[in-house]
Amino acid sequence: MNLLHIAFRNMQQRGLASALTMFSMSLGVALVVVVLSVSWVVTESFERNSNVGYHLIVGSKGGALQLALNTVYYLSQPIEVIPYEDYLELLPKEQRAAEIRRIGGRVAEPDRAGEYAGFTEGGFAIPLCLGDYLGPFRVVGTKPAFFEELRWGRSSENEYSFSSGRNFVDYSEENGFFEAVLGSLVAKEMGKKVGDTFKTTHGDPEGEGHGIAFKVVGILDSTGTPNDRAAFINIEGFYLLEGHERAYEDQAHPDELKEYVERDRADEAEPLPLEKRDLTAVLVKVGQPLFAIALQKRINKQLQTQAISPIKQITDMLGTFVRPVQLAFLGTTIVVCIVSAISILVSIYNSMNERKHDIAVMRALGARRDAVLMVVLLESLLIAIGGGLLGWLGGHALTLLAGPAVEARTGIQIGFLNTITQLEWYLVPGLIVLATLAGIIPAFVAYRTNVSQNLGS
Repeated sequence: MNLLHIAFRNMQQRGLASALTMFSMSLGVALVVVVLSVSWVVTESFERNSNVGYHLIVGSKGGALQLALNTVYYLSQPIEVIPYEDYLELLPKEQRAAEIRRIGGRVAEPDRAGEYAGFTEGGFAIPLCLGDYLGPFRVVGTKPAFFEELRWGRSSENEYSFSSGRNFVDYSEENGFFEAVLGSLVAKEMGKKVGDTFKTTHGDPEGEGHGIAFKVVGILDSTGTPNDRAAFINIEGFYLLEGHERAYEDQAHPDELKEYVERDRADEAEPLPLEKRDLTAVLVKVGQPLFAIALQKRINKQLQTQAISPIKQITDMLGTFVRPVQLAFLGTTIVVCIVSAISILVSIYNSMNERKHDIAVMRALGARRDAVLMVVLLESLLIAIGGGLLGWLGGHALTLLAGPAVEARTGIQIGFLNTITQLEWYLVPGLIVLATLAGIIPAFVAYRTNVSQNLGS
């Protein structure tokens, strides 16, 4: 009979105590696996969005992180607005002139290129307007170029696609300026499909509702990005909602103001004039990545406008806030595993008085002291590794059960293999070390058992 078999028989003799100790260890390991899986999901989500498909966000001066959270993740509240003219300064000559002609307005030198057009040639500038809600979800006013020009994914290689419907357009004969595209999660949670209509609320999920409805013309495929949790409306329709126009500053044309205020916006086929437009932010992709820093410095010299790198802000946020929390949770689970190892020590140590006679018999039959020591250590290892294996399987089973909910909210698919993290390869050697430390005291007690005193007891 080998030593491993003897250790296993000893566990069987103390079946309930061994099972409870093993269960304690499995809970600790399962907690470690769940924490590592959650950390993987969080990191994967951040990494998916670390390459947002553009180089800079241009917005009002204020907190750079707040601007990034508001623009990339649709969290927090907009800092302030910037004039629409700042967006025009990012456009090349032809595009800028066409935009001015399309919306109308009094602009000095309408046929010149934008001040920063040299940086964005070969790239793009996409305006955003935030502030409204559809239920708990943010409403984003933007242009069709948002889905035509932007890409998503780790390397910004994926085009946006639609599970049903199409992209909205600047103006259509059927719906005017009031077309919308919904993220996959918004459509699911709000029960919307192509052809449905909705009205936004102003400034807050419980805020006052606008009277003009938008028609859903497209629903995005799931991307695992914050865009799954946003409702996108035509920026021209956004401007025609009550309270979305800039306070009219040009008092030289009071008749123009009166005429504009009195017209029926929902039926009017003319966009809001340039003088009454503000923006929350502009997404900018420069023609050459090396131009991004130069453009950022140029814009940041302005009094009320700033340009930030979203990638830098996301990376800093991950390092400053997310990783320390992940390490704290991981440290807590390691402590739980150590407590479980102590329970192994206590369980085996408390059984030593009952087993001194058996040990004495083994010694009398010729077993050496080191063999007795190894039997106790092997018993500790069997409990730890058995509990660890059960905990590992149980932890991944829990993550698989949570998989559908995680995928619905993040777009990240959880499988049994893709959640196995690199740190899990350290579980086995870690458990062996813990089991050895837990069993070493009872093993030395067994090693020092006096044969003559305990043989007849």
